[in-house]
Amino acid sequence: MKKYNLLGGSALSLAMLATGFQAVAQEADTIAEAEDARELGTIVVTGTRATDRTALETAVPVDVFPIDELTETGRVELNQILAATVPSFNFNQTSINDGTDIIRPATLRGLAPDQTLVLLNSKRRHASALVNINGSVGRGSAAVDLNSIPTAAIGSVQVLRDGASAQYGSDAIAGVINVLLKEEESGGGISARYGAFVTDIDGLNRDAVDGETLTLSGWKGFALGDDGFLTVSAEYKDRNPANRAGLDPRPQYITPNGVADPRETTFDRLNHRYGNGNAEDFSIFANAGFAINEDWDLYGWAGYQDREADSPGFYRRSSDSAPSPLGTRSTPRNLTEIYPDGFLPTIVGDVTDYSFGGGLRGDLAGWDADFSVVYGSNELDYSVTNTLNASLGPTSQTEFDAGALAYDQLVLNANITQSFDNLLPGTTILSFGAEFRDEGFEITQGEPNSYAQGGYRGIPGVNYEPVIGVNVPVGFDIDDPSTYPDPFDENFGVGFAGGSQVFAGFTPQSEVDEGRDNFGIYADAEWEPNDQTLLSAAVRYEDYSDFGETVTAKLTGRYDFNDVVAIRGAVSTGFRAPSLQQQFFTATSTNFIDGTPFEIGTFPSSSEAAIALGAQPLDAEESTSFSAGLVITPDNGFFITIDAYSIDIEDQIFLSENLGGDDVDAALAAAGVEGVSRVRFFQNGIETETRGVDVVARYDWDLGADLGDLGLQAAFNFSEVEVTKIPVNTVLPDLTFFSRDNRLTFEESAPETKLILSADYQWKDATINARATRYGEVIDPSNNPDNDFTLEAAWILDASVDFAVTDSFNMGVGVDNLLDQYPTETPSNQNFNGIFPFSTRSPFGFSGRFMYVRASYDF
Repeated sequence: MKKYNLLGGSALSLAMLATGFQAVAQEADTIAEAEDARELGTIVVTGTRATDRTALETAVPVDVFPIDELTETGRVELNQILAATVPSFNFNQTSINDGTDIIRPATLRGLAPDQTLVLLNSKRRHASALVNINGSVGRGSAAVDLNSIPTAAIGSVQVLRDGASAQYGSDAIAGVINVLLKEEESGGGISARYGAFVTDIDGLNRDAVDGETLTLSGWKGFALGDDGFLTVSAEYKDRNPANRAGLDPRPQYITPNGVADPRETTFDRLNHRYGNGNAEDFSIFANAGFAINEDWDLYGWAGYQDREADSPGFYRRSSDSAPSPLGTRSTPRNLTEIYPDGFLPTIVGDVTDYSFGGGLRGDLAGWDADFSVVYGSNELDYSVTNTLNASLGPTSQTEFDAGALAYDQLVLNANITQSFDNLLPGTTILSFGAEFRDEGFEITQGEPNSYAQGGYRGIPGVNYEPVIGVNVPVGFDIDDPSTYPDPFDENFGVGFAGGSQVFAGFTPQSEVDEGRDNFGIYADAEWEPNDQTLLSAAVRYEDYSDFGETVTAKLTGRYDFNDVVAIRGAVSTGFRAPSLQQQFFTATSTNFIDGTPFEIGTFPSSSEAAIALGAQPLDAEESTSFSAGLVITPDNGFFITIDAYSIDIEDQIFLSENLGGDDVDAALAAAGVEGVSRVRFFQNGIETETRGVDVVARYDWDLGADLGDLGLQAAFNFSEVEVTKIPVNTVLPDLTFFSRDNRLTFEESAPETKLILSADYQWKDATINARATRYGEVIDPSNNPDNDFTLEAAWILDASVDFAVTDSFNMGVGVDNLLDQYPTETPSNQNFNGIFPFSTRSPFGFSGRFMYVRASYDF
């Protein structure tokens, strides 16, 4: 099969558009050498048409990681793996954060999760259906779920750390992550990994062995014809929860007249669950390529994952069924008839993710052509268990279907490229392409009881203080239930909370079925006048059916002073189109405040409620990026790259605060909007400046046959984000439209500095890996500056050793977070009575030491 390394899809090649490359035509022996190198695990830059191109020969920084390097630790999720490997990549541990605990976001260079483009096999990957609407890092974003791609199917990962919208279209503001699937025509392997957190929890005076995680995976390569391949991979993961909650010191039961319930002394006060939740998933992927003839190849892949995970909420105490003392609580949330000791409601998400793509590539009148089609879908079905709808009264069910989110994407692409030796001195490469993308987003309502306000008002003397002739009838006798008012009579009592507790189902008004399409054309020219100089330019035009047109461009260059020292740099403009999730997500629920129902929710910017408060149609975010770097490659096994960058973003999309109060009510009433009392919506207007530098260095020693091989690597990132403009609400200028807390989340959600030091030592049949990562300070912000607190810088040490028992069988053991490091404890005035002792803003989580064993067999 003829070897092409074209990006196609939404991408031209990194080599064309972000790097340089030599002529497409290569000598046969060079191709053979490169293929041998690939089989040995040597990775070339994504998309380069030169088979000998490496990351050290690019015009912008590209990290290239074979899967063996990525899986040296005990981490099994791709987001976790990249966070331990890429210094500018961060992945926070969320908890008690609804769907964000199930599909967790990650960031590159401190920017939003949806400002990094993800490719699979060099084609645009579809986003998740989830939009993060709570207080996590990445609030307001809808990003790709990297964990939907199993590590068993991955051959390598490439991370382009530079703005690349002119090459790839929307989202590539921070950079590009390209996941390449295995391409094997023979061989195979199976592996198993089992581990658990074995930890002494700081500040809680208890040990824990939890979070047990089992991973089983395998792959097999098959030959298709003389030189085609089919690689099939499968993976199963099962993770138990890890709990880092503190004991709940609060009274759990109603205490009328100040008399404590005797059950207080026997109640299990570890009633919350704070940490990783349950998760179980199964994935299967297939990747194939086949030569039709000497000039044309067919290629394609397909993948499927089913994941079921949960996210617990806040514990509902027994006393939440009534005020303590009587008359002080406006919205009871529990029914002791169902949960006499309280309950921990849990959101369960069933994620179904599948994709398939394929194409035809070959020689078209002397041009390298690539025609492809890719489809992907992500669906998140919500259910809520161990819960109730208190407004339905004692007959409420305890499990609910809360509805679903779904997103799908279809991409059609055509790309042609040719290298010329006679247009200009040296080599000139021209490339042209066109792309069509169609997207869809749906919200499906939950079952009626999951969102219903049933009207239950409770029992006199239990959840409200009876006052004769006011809230109970004349003739009321507290000892005679027959004189009680109807518990559903709206004239009496206090209304109980409606909807399934912890996550109310999507209402019929929240249902959405929307779509859009866009068409883009792009062109690229690259000129290599001599062996020392590389220049390239790219331009892209896109037309979206919803918000309009945009044009982006990029210039890159590199100059090699000699074989050791080179400089490189780029300037580009970029954009990110507002996602369908941001444009159309709708979720409403009815809450009682002081006995009065309020409609609270998230609305599209095009809704009547949002327009009444000054909302404007969403537009694209726009960026300007600069980068400049130095590459030093002495011929002694050592290299170092230093790359500085600047990224300015305008019209960044954000999710407003919950807007309410008398002024909001008046504005809504003036616009004729009824039944809405608290409103939040997406809007453009944030401006940010990001400044940073990446440093990567490596030194490899061949110590001889008796001493083995040693490789040392250091990677450092400094990244500082500053919010330079915050929009003001045009209708109510005095309203807090974007809070201090959320502004500091933009600025401080990732550590400004991150340093990774690693060593790999191979001696005879043993391989020893050690990694030390220093995470810089992180601020956990508050709207009250006095409540900001700093998570101090910390070192995390990982170590593992693997043994080749035979030529085919390997065994290993390892420890992540060897020193059992925890983040700075949350201050007592912010840790919810000691129940949440650690912040989810910790860049390395708060689960403690993880120990594991693994084994693999290759065939």
